[in-house]
Amino acid sequence: MRALHVPVPGAPPELGDLPAPQVRPGHVLIKVKAAGLNPFDNIIAAGLMAGQVPHEYPLILGRDAAGVVTAVGEGVDHVKLGDEVLGHVAFVPPVQAGTLAEYALLPATTVVVKPAGLDFAAAAALPLAAAAAWAAVDQIDPRPGQVVLVNGATGGVGRYAVQMLAARGVTVVATGAEADVAPLIALGAKAVVDYATGSVVEQVRSIYQDGVDALINLVGNTPAEIPLDAVRKDGQVATTTMIADAGMFAAAGLTGATVFAHPVREIIAPLAEQAAAGTLSIDVHTVLPLERATEGLATLAAGTASGKIVITIDA
Repeated sequence: MRALHVPVPGAPPELGDLPAPQVRPGHVLIKVKAAGLNPFDNIIAAGLMAGQVPHEYPLILGRDAAGVVTAVGEGVDHVKLGDEVLGHVAFVPPVQAGTLAEYALLPATTVVVKPAGLDFAAAAALPLAAAAAWAAVDQIDPRPGQVVLVNGATGGVGRYAVQMLAARGVTVVATGAEADVAPLIALGAKAVVDYATGSVVEQVRSIYQDGVDALINLVGNTPAEIPLDAVRKDGQVATTTMIADAGMFAAAGLTGATVFAHPVREIIAPLAEQAAAGTLSIDVHTVLPLERATEGLATLAAGTASGKIVITIDA
């Protein structure tokens, strides 16, 4: 099968032929129709996590996928041959399986039947990013009427977070560029702070002098890059971009944590239903064929993607 993979540690990703995976207990084998790209794919490609979690090569890139079930492993009874599904390859050792290939082996715990109203490209854009947004919103647990700043609202995770917060009756302040104002307002943001025109903290404080109630941080890898001072004392913070200790938040008079996505069935199934019903918008920025998947990864690395990038795969 064709697959975008890293052949050996340190090598750039390349498209080539690899053996198709075989189904095993507790897993589902799918013929991939579409695979969603995530910034995490570039991290894996560069081997930046190899010191923490064992990697095996050749390593197929991609974590999210939508496709058609071709084999079901022992112990799996919620999907059957021919079902159209979406799912995720969990980041567990050894890291080797991926979804940027004609076939992908997914843990059954992450596989759900694709709602009929959701096409393959949209379905593939859902699992990791939407689950990360869900985890961030769950961490801060906002109440209706509270004000929450989403820093990095224009990416895949941020766009989901804006919608989830707005659905809870939260006043959402989002960061973005001038061109992002109208799209973010359409998703539910009440105000958009242009990070290119000055300090995010100062701009937020000019609107909310006492600070916002909570922050969902999706960009910035050092404390100095995260707008903690935009949050009122005793406020909440959830960040996806760094491993933060409680002391960092405590020093700012805040409570917070680093959150991780867990795209399991219990989380992604209701999100997929919401997307199919039109109550959760999936913003697919670009659709590329497998032959151009490295272009999509480069766009993610440059930070210029607005919304999700999806790779379609024709076998």
